[in-house]
Amino acid sequence: MTLRNPTGRARLSLALLLGLLAVLGPLNIDMYLPAFPEISADLDARASQVQLSLTTCLVGLALGQFVVGPLSDAYGRRGPLLVSLGLFVLSSALCALAPNIAVLVAGRFLQGLTASAGVVLSRAVVRDVFDGHELTRFFALLMVINAVAPLVAPVVGGALLWPSFAGWEIVFWALALLGAAIVAVTALRLPETLPRERRTPGSVGATARTIGELLRDRVFLGYALVTGLLHGGSFAYVAGTPFVYQELHGVSPQVFGVLFGINGIAIIGGSWTVGRFSPRFGERRLLVAAVSVAVLATGVLLAATLLQGPLVSLVVPIFVYMTCMGMILTGSFALAMDGQERRAGSASALLGALSPLCGAVVAPLVGLDETTAVPMGALLFGTSAAGLAVLLAMTARRPRVPVAEG
Repeated sequence: MTLRNPTGRARLSLALLLGLLAVLGPLNIDMYLPAFPEISADLDARASQVQLSLTTCLVGLALGQFVVGPLSDAYGRRGPLLVSLGLFVLSSALCALAPNIAVLVAGRFLQGLTASAGVVLSRAVVRDVFDGHELTRFFALLMVINAVAPLVAPVVGGALLWPSFAGWEIVFWALALLGAAIVAVTALRLPETLPRERRTPGSVGATARTIGELLRDRVFLGYALVTGLLHGGSFAYVAGTPFVYQELHGVSPQVFGVLFGINGIAIIGGSWTVGRFSPRFGERRLLVAAVSVAVLATGVLLAATLLQGPLVSLVVPIFVYMTCMGMILTGSFALAMDGQERRAGSASALLGALSPLCGAVVAPLVGLDETTAVPMGALLFGTSAAGLAVLLAMTARRPRVPVAEG
């Protein structure tokens, strides 16, 4: 069965199913964040070493998309997806059984590598099924569902780490169980959305040519870089707040989970805004506004970290920043994927891989100075400002120059 522009219950069912696939990425990243201090103590590891486990996960998430995306363009979405999800379950168990930080770091790389299929193929399926403003509207709906992951994940992680309940390992056992459930649901409910006549050759050369074409597309590359810089830069917040909130400001893992999770509400609000108002104002205008406000919010955040302000002076600008992030992820996806019908998997892979690659660079930099939140604020502001510069310089479509007659 091939879906095309479903409506009503079929549309909602597809959104829930794709949301379930896409949340593996953020759950895999966010759910163990409250356990950072406990992992550090239990495995006798420095904060920067624990943050390295986040970095390797992000590298795996990026590399996996480059593999799975082109494979799915050649062989369809279901097969690569089910194999990757099965391997995710095994890599989660490896993390739970890790006897030292080195094994945990390696296991996190494998988790990211295998979780990437859910991230990249959920977006590719959206492009298979929808066009135009309907694509934007549906992706906004998907982003709202996805935003539940960062809303819930740290709260669940913090609850699992309740002192009388269990150690940090239970977080990874929970991810393994979730992965197994997603495998079953996907096998039963997700049809193949890429018919054979729309598939592309699966050779290494063909993949390289497709990626090369995408890299030469100035507008596509611009939107991909905006996504990579802004979303990737946000991992400074993801890696930094577990220590900044808990070690510098003294909050408990449970309170941290709540403070981190409320930003899921921010992402929901941003995604809803784009889905609701893009037909009226256009995706690009909303995207420029969101990136501009993100620069202002992170500028305020950087000033607060330099002045060593109270916790609220960090929480409020981060909430504004994450609202903009919901708008940015939704708008940039719709604009970048416009016209990518025959190479949706590869385009989705490149679009999605730049974020974790940037995040892999940013995350360990936060831990260079564990006594201050300034590195986190500086990285968030720097990546936001760079994203705005790229957006203005690369994504404006050049007007056609009339050819003189005679």
